[in-house]
Order: sequence, then structure tokens, then C-alpha cells
Amino acid sequence: MPVSASDTLPGVSISAVAREVRPAVVQIVNKQLVGAGYYSQPVEQQAGIGSGVIYDAKGYILTNYHVIEGADSVTVALPDGRSFDNVKIVGSDRDTDLAVLQIPAGNLPVARLGSSSRLEVGDWVVAIGNALGLKGGPTVTVGVVSALGRAEQEPPSSDGTPGPYLYDLIQTDAAINPGNSGGPLINLQGQVVGINTLVAGVTDYSGYQAQGIGFAIAIDTAKPIADEIVATGHVTHPYIGISYQWLSPALARRLGINQSYGLIIAQVGTGSPAARAGLRPRDVIVALDGNELTDESSLGRYLKEHKPGDTVTLRVLRNNQEMTVKVTLGEKTLD
Repeated sequence: MPVSASDTLPGVSISAVAREVRPAVVQIVNKQLVGAGYYSQPVEQQAGIGSGVIYDAKGYILTNYHVIEGADSVTVALPDGRSFDNVKIVGSDRDTDLAVLQIPAGNLPVARLGSSSRLEVGDWVVAIGNALGLKGGPTVTVGVVSALGRAEQEPPSSDGTPGPYLYDLIQTDAAINPGNSGGPLINLQGQVVGINTLVAGVTDYSGYQAQGIGFAIAIDTAKPIADEIVATGHVTHPYIGISYQWLSPALARRLGINQSYGLIIAQVGTGSPAARAGLRPRDVIVALDGNELTDESSLGRYLKEHKPGDTVTLRVLRNNQEMTVKVTLGEKTLD
């Protein structure tokens, strides 16, 4: 059973959790070739440091896509002192910010995967990762599950490409710093329940730096993606072909829409499944196959239950008139 914050911590050993999982948390160094002048060959430089967790005895490591993005090569170092330069990037998926690596080694420490569906707000969790790339091995921090089912957009890539929207995120106040990305979020049973991914930045409305707000990809989301990467080397996503905004009650009042929740379409991609189905900007999607879109994560959560070629039925509000629209899902083009 999950241990909740209302339970007393005596009898639950954070140090025991750290001893079990910390050996399976690796440091990942992203190396990229950079030009060195007209007459010199490109040289390899360290472009970033992140974390990952060994989750399979075959040497598979789960991490974030942004940890290895743009890498020409990757080095993986274990807390026991072993280091590997011949790392295989099995596959990655920008849309979910996940990647799987593999190291050619035996006798590896392996972290146990749990189920994020059993988490409750207030449960204690432990974050382990290579914060700031500090020497001496992974850092251990402790906090609680602050919220579940969050949706956040990641920062843009170095080339300015907007970051993907991530869904079903676990919010925690366990300290997460640069270098923690890709490391595990762990329950007090020593099971991985999330992959630490990002922290909240400067708030839009006040300009203040947010404190104590970090996000992890739920392991129930990450594990199927990792399985697909291992099986095929890539991930296939169904898509509708819209950009949208969450319809808050305040926005609905401002736009004169008689609906207090849903997704308001901002743009419809040319030639997309949405365009072929007749969807328009300012349409409000309120349900998919009868499932109400009651939060920002809903559409992504329901879409991931489908595959390209499936037909879904949307309940849509257009000019305050309800209608149904059938959309045949397309296959999202890889970056």
C-alpha cells in the first residue's frame, strides 16, 4: 500500500530507498561535435549532463529525450565507477520527452518499476539524479506528491522549436535541479513511479521564479513508450492536427462561449485530419468518444489509447451550438 504523508515517517527509511535505487541511477553525458576552424577537424565537446535509470538487466536505461537531444555520442557512468562510451541510443521520442539507451554490461543494478496510478496527493516520494553534475554520485532529495495529472509545455529547443506539451505529469516539491532530468521519482517502497523531467520557471503573471514545483512523467505513461522504443526503435503517435488552448471559465466569459471547460481550437493544420473533418478555429471540443475533456491532459490521455487510422467522435461546440464530428486520426510525422 502507498505510504501517505499523514503516516509517520519513523519505520519508513528514506536511506533504505536510496540504498536500493541509487546504484541504478546513471549519469548521462551528451557529447556533440563542434567546428574548430577551417583547417581543423570537428572536436567533441560536452553539451550537457543528465540522469537515467537502469530498469532492465539487459542494460536498458530510461531517460529524457532532451538529455540526449543532438548528441553525436553519449557516455554513461554508474555510481559503482563503471563508465561506458559505447552506448546505444535505442530510440527516442520528442513528443513524450523520453528515450531509451542500452549499455553492454552484465551484473547491473536494476530499479523496480511501480505504478503511478496508485499515487495519491500527499504521498512521500524520493528524487534521485545527478543534480548540477556534482562529483560523488547522484543526489537524493525528498518531498511529496503535490498534484497529479498536470499538463505542462517544455521549454523550446536550442534551435527555438517550441517544446512539446507533456500530460499526466506528477507534480512534486522534491528538489529537482539541472542534471536531475531523466532520473527516477521513487515511492517509499523503492519503486520508480516517475521520470523527473522539468521544473516550473518564471510565472507568466508575476515574473517571480517559482519555488518547489517540479514535474515527473508518470511511469504508467513512460513504460509503454519505452516498450515501444525497445520493440521498434521509434514511437508512433496518432494526431488530429490542431493547436488549442484550455477553455477556462474566465476565457469562456470573455469569448461569450456557453461552456465552462473544453479545448478551444486556435489553429487547424492545412491538410490535417482535423481540416478534413471540417473542424475550425474557435470550435470547442468538449468530449472524445463520450469522454469529457475536463482538464488539459484529457485529449492527450484519450488519444494515446488509439492508433493512426482509428476514427474518433468529437462533441464540439460551434457558435454555442453542439454538434458531433468524426475524425480519422493521422500518423504524426517524426521530427
